[in-house]
Amino acid sequence: MSHTSRRPGLSRGSSFWLIATVQCLLLFASSAPSPLYGVYQAEWRFSAGMLTAIFAMYAIALLVALLMVGKLSDHIGRRKVLGAALVVEVVSMLLFITADGVGPLLAARAAQGLATGAATGATSSALLDLQPPNRPRLGPLVNSLAPIVGLALGALGSGLLVQYAPAPKTMVYALLLVGFALAALVVPLLPETSPGRPGTAASLVPRMAVPRRIRPLFLTVAPSLFAVWAVGGLYMSVGPSIAARTLHLGGHLVGGLVIFAQTGSGALGSLLRRNQPPRRTMALGFVAFLVGIGTTLGALALPSTALFFVGIVIAGYGFGTGFLGAFQTIAPLAQPDERAGLMASMYVVCYLGFSVPAVIAGLAVQKFGLGPTTTVYSVSVMVLAVAACAGLLVQERREKGAATEVPGTVPSGPRHTRPTARATDADRHRPPETHHA
Repeated sequence: MSHTSRRPGLSRGSSFWLIATVQCLLLFASSAPSPLYGVYQAEWRFSAGMLTAIFAMYAIALLVALLMVGKLSDHIGRRKVLGAALVVEVVSMLLFITADGVGPLLAARAAQGLATGAATGATSSALLDLQPPNRPRLGPLVNSLAPIVGLALGALGSGLLVQYAPAPKTMVYALLLVGFALAALVVPLLPETSPGRPGTAASLVPRMAVPRRIRPLFLTVAPSLFAVWAVGGLYMSVGPSIAARTLHLGGHLVGGLVIFAQTGSGALGSLLRRNQPPRRTMALGFVAFLVGIGTTLGALALPSTALFFVGIVIAGYGFGTGFLGAFQTIAPLAQPDERAGLMASMYVVCYLGFSVPAVIAGLAVQKFGLGPTTTVYSVSVMVLAVAACAGLLVQERREKGAATEVPGTVPSGPRHTRPTARATDADRHRPPETHHA
């Protein structure tokens, strides 16, 4: 049954790809300031600790928005939330363009975090709403691809503009402002896909809105989400500094290339594994980023620039495939009026993994130095990945044991490649009543 409103506007197919583009653009904007931080720091003479605070401001604002507004589109509609988020994003671009010191820069990152967090639940759930019925893997695939592609293009595109374009401090933000303004104007033409439900005020209370029946599987997959995004945070936080200080690579473009190498290979991994069983995809992701991080540490010990980038590419492949597998496991289990809350909860875990270790690393670099901090961060992420993989294996053995005790039972979670099997798994997790955390 479709809940899409029947008003003149864009088709479902066009709307799907437009929303995917907006989601990609939001993450493009989130990584765009990275190549500029060196310029800001040199001009405004703030400390490395303040640089960490600027990153933390974005992360905190984003997490607050996810927890408070992430599920709002299940209640008032996808269009309203997305439209408001894009307006705030336009404001953040204006703040970046006019920034003349640390204060306005902090305000710009806070506004950007709020906008991105608010939009994430609406865009992620809208992609699931609008995916073609005969392509049930498309929504989860695009949901996992769009953020990674956005981060990759944002870092590389911004690096190119900073290195070669006129007005390097404002050009990227001016272009993004135009893009977000156009997207905001198109939002009223999108079909409204949220069925809507009462409880709008209650939905604003910060919480993880995971339906009770999905919680055991969510808790099993959550460490995987945290681990793969911690890998992303590792290279996005210290990768450019490693390239500059340890490998002696200069220029604003280098930081963008480091991030692009990681996220670009992650996007490629998602595409290559899009039709494979989700849990095998997650397991492959763990192996890849364990090998990748180990290779990176070896490159720093030598040191070797070529080996460093090989390690980043391998770890990035693990980042993309691990995220895709986790998303494919959880996303199909939500009913239409639960999607925004569940998607927001998943991204809370992702951004906790992305931001908290990176902020700690930023503070640790000042006290212990770049080399020791990178080593400890890398080893910690590897240990977390092994623990997450062990949790998945334990869950799978439990499900196999339950299936053996009850003949004909299918283990929980969408682990099969055929759409019919995935639909069956999702149906088994959908009783008439839903309870939220």
